[in-house]
Amino acid sequence: MIDLNELVRENVKKLIPYSCARDEFKGKSGIFMDANENPYGNLNRYPDPYQKELKTAISKLKGIEEDKIFLGNGSDEIIDLCFRVFCNPGIDKVLTFTPTYGMYHVSASINDIEVVKIPLTDSFQIDLEKAVTLFSDKNLKLIFICSPNNPTANSMNYSEVEYIISKFNGIVVVDEAYIDFSEKASFIKLVNTYPNLILMQTFSKALGLAAIRVGMAFTNPSIVQYFNKLKPPYNISAINQKAALLKLPQIEQNKSIVFRIKKERDRLSANLLKMKIVEKVYPSDANFLLVKVKNADYIYNELVSRNIIIRNRSNMIDNCVRITIGKKSENDRLIDALKSISI
Repeated sequence: MIDLNELVRENVKKLIPYSCARDEFKGKSGIFMDANENPYGNLNRYPDPYQKELKTAISKLKGIEEDKIFLGNGSDEIIDLCFRVFCNPGIDKVLTFTPTYGMYHVSASINDIEVVKIPLTDSFQIDLEKAVTLFSDKNLKLIFICSPNNPTANSMNYSEVEYIISKFNGIVVVDEAYIDFSEKASFIKLVNTYPNLILMQTFSKALGLAAIRVGMAFTNPSIVQYFNKLKPPYNISAINQKAALLKLPQIEQNKSIVFRIKKERDRLSANLLKMKIVEKVYPSDANFLLVKVKNADYIYNELVSRNIIIRNRSNMIDNCVRITIGKKSENDRLIDALKSISI
């Protein structure tokens, strides 16, 4: 059985967190003279530091207890907190499977944590054999797994990910930013089984609220408490909490948007496969396509000149571009533009 306290940095365990005014008074009404706020205005009061109303709504939607939910200022804050809670700078390590989301590496560098990279297989799956050989390293504290993965768009094999979670004596972070576009099962049910799992989801992708910067972490209550200990007092604004709350009752309507995006994904993929400049369109469980083309740099620049912006990922995967699925009219413009490019 994993002892989480053994994984947490000593200074974090000893830390006495900042106590804000809203920590001490839990009520919603009264004459507030405790937080040095301006008494005038509509946005003059500090927000709920623990987003209780929003967590209650998310708990009902996801079927997971409120004390197992942490909300971050985007998933990037959650990623950073993982390093600050569990990794000693200049000593500990993190394992990633490349190519993958770049913020894992950036956040590791900011926190002075060594990144161990294992390349994905030719089918963009985890090389389990290589990964397991690293589990005995006592300085390896974190493993990040993005599924569906960015930029490869595929989901990782469920059984292999669960094997890693069950065998690794550290923290495994599974990033499911794109899970709503996939037919594969979420790993959220494993949160109740494995105390070392942190499962991330977001309001940015399928829910269409990238501007409000709200990331979700589902994990055991002890990790939530450590995250709360280190986060800024008011990490999510009242405006952003309200925007998220207003979105949750619209989940059923939002499913039709997700369906539309997936339908457009399939249509765009079929059109791309007919083009001479396209060598391969990889299968996608996300709201984007990874496409191997004949000259990624040239195609990217040609599209930019026509005010169509895609992502050139040839620095990660040779001659590959990443195309986010747009509206039908936007996808049609892209298709027409690509048809007119000759190499």
